Amino acid sequence: MSAFDWDDLRFFLAVARAGRLTVAARRLEADHTTVSRRISSLEKALQAKLFERKPQGYTLTEQGERLLTKAESMESQALAVANEVGGADLALSGIVRVGAPDGLGTYFLAAELGALAERHPDLTIQLVALPRTFSLSKREADIAITVEQPTEGRLVSRKLTDYRLRLYASRSYIDRHGKPAEPEDLLGRLLVTYVADLIFSPALEYFSGLEKYGPRRYECASVVAQLEAVRAGVGIGILHDYAARQYPELEVVLPDISFTRAYWIVTHAEMRSLHRVAEVHAFILDRVKAHRGLFM
Repeated sequence: MSAFDWDDLRFFLAVARAGRLTVAARRLEADHTTVSRRISSLEKALQAKLFERKPQGYTLTEQGERLLTKAESMESQALAVANEVGGADLALSGIVRVGAPDGLGTYFLAAELGALAERHPDLTIQLVALPRTFSLSKREADIAITVEQPTEGRLVSRKLTDYRLRLYASRSYIDRHGKPAEPEDLLGRLLVTYVADLIFSPALEYFSGLEKYGPRRYECASVVAQLEAVRAGVGIGILHDYAARQYPELEVVLPDISFTRAYWIVTHAEMRSLHRVAEVHAFILDRVKAHRGLFM
């Protein structure tokens, strides 16, 4: 085995995380032929095949998986050294990516993290608010908000807050169809719900107990789409209190029916000590605590 260029590991990590040369090249701000050449150079130096090259993308081989673990550890150590040498008292700078469910990301974090970004001109916050999970080991995010506490991997998690969901309808809908007084009144009503096979966690299955009342469903794959459909008077939906209360045209119906879930804030064990990550993490905890009443 010959010596290899340490910088090739940066290209290896980008391809391993992206799964495609073109995506990795865009993230690295490099040409895809350069990325391919650096991967080939690393494989030649290590005398190991690191990727299976297929039309749909690059997948790690067993040897590639072993290298990924080592390369991520080296990356984390390099970041930690840069953080310590740079000093913790310096102004916040660099990039911090926060992955969050679309409801929390859109209706709470977007404004709160925007205020933090405004105060620190050298800090770039990337808020990825999508109905999905995020892999911290693959560096899809530096901080993730989840609806279940993770139990695997080198992750550090902390409960962020409980939150409540209830049935809502718009005033225009109530004017047309009347306000349900008991669960049986939901019979024949159109319920705005999720797309069952696209939800990313069992914790998000809210409607299982109401199916007997609502065979008519309008299914939307995101929290944002569900809330907008209810606002438009399409039907009755289960919405997050912290999101729905921002819209005075929405009213709680059947208030005895409610659902309580929890958000968890998660970081990778090797990233949590980075100054910029630690500060954004602490900021999210502080802002949620300050607005606890929104969630419950």
